[in-house]
Amino acid sequence: MFDELRRQQALEELGILDTPRDERVDRVARLAKQMFGVPMVSVSLLDGDRQWRKSEIGLGGDEAPRQDSFCDYTVGQDRTVVIEDASATETFATNPFVVGDPHLRFYAGHPLHAPGGEPVGTLCVLDTEPHSFSEAQRGLLRDLAFWVQSEIASDVELDQATLIQSALRPQSIPTITGYTVAGGGASRGRLAGDFYDLRLHDGALRITLADAMGKGTGPAIVAAGVRASLRTAPERSIAEAIADADRLLEEDLSETTMFVTAVHAELQPETGDLEVIDAGHSLAFILRSDGSWEHLRSTGLPLGMGAALPDQGARESRRTRLEPGDAFVCCSDGLLDVLDADDPFAHVARVLDTLGPDGAIGEALRLISDDRATDDITVVVVRRDA
Repeated sequence: MFDELRRQQALEELGILDTPRDERVDRVARLAKQMFGVPMVSVSLLDGDRQWRKSEIGLGGDEAPRQDSFCDYTVGQDRTVVIEDASATETFATNPFVVGDPHLRFYAGHPLHAPGGEPVGTLCVLDTEPHSFSEAQRGLLRDLAFWVQSEIASDVELDQATLIQSALRPQSIPTITGYTVAGGGASRGRLAGDFYDLRLHDGALRITLADAMGKGTGPAIVAAGVRASLRTAPERSIAEAIADADRLLEEDLSETTMFVTAVHAELQPETGDLEVIDAGHSLAFILRSDGSWEHLRSTGLPLGMGAALPDQGARESRRTRLEPGDAFVCCSDGLLDVLDADDPFAHVARVLDTLGPDGAIGEALRLISDDRATDDITVVVVRRDA
């Protein structure tokens, strides 16, 4: 039995109403117009007493009344509806959209469903001239409607995943007397494969920056798993934490061939002692107060890549010290796209000196809109005040 209240609720839960045009959906509409040789196409969602169009061609507007609409009939039937000549069909001959503007004759529509199966709208093709419509064309219309439906559902899933990923980022930056701590990240797409983490435990600052291979949902899920693993049992040493994350990837995700480069470090604020483990990342540095750079080079393969090899051995940490005026800087490789290619170190030093750690992070994230940026950008800076 058709349940209008449930259908309307499912539509609203999609969160798609009155959103801007979407090129992915527009592309399907253009294909439908070309394939069926019609002047009008609509991706319509039935909202209360209106039909709102996520995409339309030839109809001249984003909204129309729902009452008497062909799409309302299709949603009520919850099946493919084809009307080859509306003026010769008893049900539609006196329909206001037939006897009045736009004087429709041909209509073919297939329902679009919410994830729960509720019919919330249609993909339809229309003309002011009659058309014949074969079984093969019906099948093609169903396939195109499923494509639109998948794009809409994907949008919702991405929105939810983006919200969750945002919640997993540090909600506040630790405050440490004598230090300025800053971090930030921005994704080139909807989801990031990078992450950073800054947290205090027993007076020590744990610093993490990691980059899962690839882009999109898969790397984002892997990054979230590595973050959770490194956060578990904070009493572990950073070497033990990295080893456990390595085993997680090797044992649970070995078939995905996914790997993660990472820097995991611990700072003792009282002394400035810094212990760093680099798992194939090789983008951790100290900018010394005299302007020189110390590269904390990689001492092992990325997480998930070869931990089971007998000759790999345990990763060794590197120990150094932040003196007053020194800054620990770590970034994902996306930052390299937007730095001065001739002298990236001078570029970073100049921005840090001019804007300070917080301003430098802001400047780095601003640069993700640069045409040169092809990847996510994540940066962490910890400077010991002079």
